[in-house]
Amino acid sequence: MTSNSTPLTVSYFILGAYLNIGYLRYLCFMITAMLYIVIVVANTSLIVVICVNRSLHEPMYLFLCSLFVNELYGSTGLFPFLLLQILSDIHTVSAPLCFLQIFCLHTYGGIEFYKLTVMSYDRYLAICYPLQYNTRMTSNKAVILIILVWLYCFVKFPITLYLSIRLTLCGNIIHGLYCTNYAVVKLACSDTQVNNFYGLFNTALSVFVPLFPILFSYMRILRVCFSGSKQTRQKALSTCTPHLVSLLNFSFGCGFEVLQSRFDMSGVPSVLRIILSLYFFIIQPLMNPVMYGLQMSKLRNICKHVLRYKLLAGRSNN
Repeated sequence: MTSNSTPLTVSYFILGAYLNIGYLRYLCFMITAMLYIVIVVANTSLIVVICVNRSLHEPMYLFLCSLFVNELYGSTGLFPFLLLQILSDIHTVSAPLCFLQIFCLHTYGGIEFYKLTVMSYDRYLAICYPLQYNTRMTSNKAVILIILVWLYCFVKFPITLYLSIRLTLCGNIIHGLYCTNYAVVKLACSDTQVNNFYGLFNTALSVFVPLFPILFSYMRILRVCFSGSKQTRQKALSTCTPHLVSLLNFSFGCGFEVLQSRFDMSGVPSVLRIILSLYFFIIQPLMNPVMYGLQMSKLRNICKHVLRYKLLAGRSNN
């Protein structure tokens, strides 16, 4: 079953971006497996630390906990599938599994961006209204915002997925390492006007709407920093740096993914195209727990205390 102009009943897709690297596949498998293990261990450890320590049951750390859960969710939507494909000689995926992966990866991206948007608003309240912060942003409000973000993304994306599933396809070769919605739409030989219109509408809703509160929050934060004391600037820098780095990294990852999927990248070396396609799903889950764990002093000190306690317990048992 290949790409052609005749409508087909597609039961599986062929992933065409995998390189024939012979025995190097085992090295790639080990590196990918190690990355996944590090992501799982780092994010799970911080989730456990935040959940177990009641002193961390504050809005900022609840948002971080939800962010780490999303990193696990997105990574699990990609890495097990990627590991199987690396060891496989025939890079195929069944249609139901392909659409399931599309759902996981796309909702992961939506949740990530909306979560960073909510976190920017939280930082705005903490820096611009420090005396009123505990009344304006309570733990209950943070939990409600977290639930709304997850529900909104899980309810919104099935419409996009349904519009793609109903298309008549004239091929089944996806030129990528994993399934994406736009890659499936490009295979269609039926009318895709509804898909394109809803895609533009969904992009505006998912990107430009969250962008306004982010810009508003950081404009107000910058104004307070420039007019405030040195202590205020230091507080803003320490609390906003991890969020800003995470937001910029996420934006770069989205940009790479758009370039990879929407434009002809045949002139770019295959290895670089593979790196760009995986950047979005590897760097963010790896970077966030390390960056927030190191930058947030309260979280860092509790992690040190837990680690020290485990080391002492291990020595006493020996």
